Amino acid sequence: MTLPQRVRIPRRAVHGVLLLDKPLGWTSNDALQKAKRLYRAEKAGHTGTLDPLAAGLLPLCFGAATKFSQVCLDADKAYRATLRLGQTTRGGDAEGEVLQVREVQVDRAAIEAACRRFTGVIEQVPPMHSALKHEGRALYDYARAGIEVERAARAVTIQRIDIVDWQHELLVLDVRCSKGTYIRTLAEDIGDLLGCGAHLAGLCRTASGKLSVDDAVTLEQLAALSEPERDALLLPADALLADWPRVQLPDDEAGRFLTGLRRRVSVADAAAVRVYGPDDAFLGSAHIAGGELIADRLLSPAEVAGLNSLESLP
Repeated sequence: MTLPQRVRIPRRAVHGVLLLDKPLGWTSNDALQKAKRLYRAEKAGHTGTLDPLAAGLLPLCFGAATKFSQVCLDADKAYRATLRLGQTTRGGDAEGEVLQVREVQVDRAAIEAACRRFTGVIEQVPPMHSALKHEGRALYDYARAGIEVERAARAVTIQRIDIVDWQHELLVLDVRCSKGTYIRTLAEDIGDLLGCGAHLAGLCRTASGKLSVDDAVTLEQLAALSEPERDALLLPADALLADWPRVQLPDDEAGRFLTGLRRRVSVADAAAVRVYGPDDAFLGSAHIAGGELIADRLLSPAEVAGLNSLESLP
């Protein structure tokens, strides 16, 4: 009996950024691989792990855009978090075993005070159920094996915490914070300060930098589209650098810049700029020191051509 051969789907060069609304229960890598198959993309990567128990914005980078994914990794994040007051759980989320149940006797003033207490620069101990590595393994691997690993506290910044809704045991918060902030730890810490305990019952990432989940597409929506319609959803790679100053180079200077040569520019020094050539073609990122434009991340001529087929930012 001859088994049918698997049909190999040809890959193609795809360049750009997809704003994906990751479904609950999916790992970030599972969502990435699904989108990569739909696009038949040769190269793709996500911009930071979003917990399977969290939904929301997961920017995906394809092709040349992967060179600038670190910008999104380093950006501030925004979340909508639902806290279940009165219950602490193993792992700090809704899937964990309930460890303690306490009566909830709080008022809005106490909740507002707790939110103020955790606004600004604070110290957080990373939870065991996290992707943080210890001796080459993620902490959640140790947690699933029942092993507790000592973790050092880290400084994070929480710009603001807004109360969206509060119905006795359920508290919904909007949180704007620096990268590396653990919202489940924040939920537990707020519960401790309120004296009733809490765990994270639900989480949605609503923004990464200036990218918003309001502009994101679901995997189901993506699968229902034709390939040209999917391609039309891709943002250019420079969408990740939208806040950076722009430097425009003439034709001859653009070619030299792409070879890595430093160029003299009459622009103020800057730690990070986005660089463009003729026809607004995005060339890469750089910094300016002492009047010199110094390349940081460059695109190849083929990548420039691929990205130039997408509309660049003004």
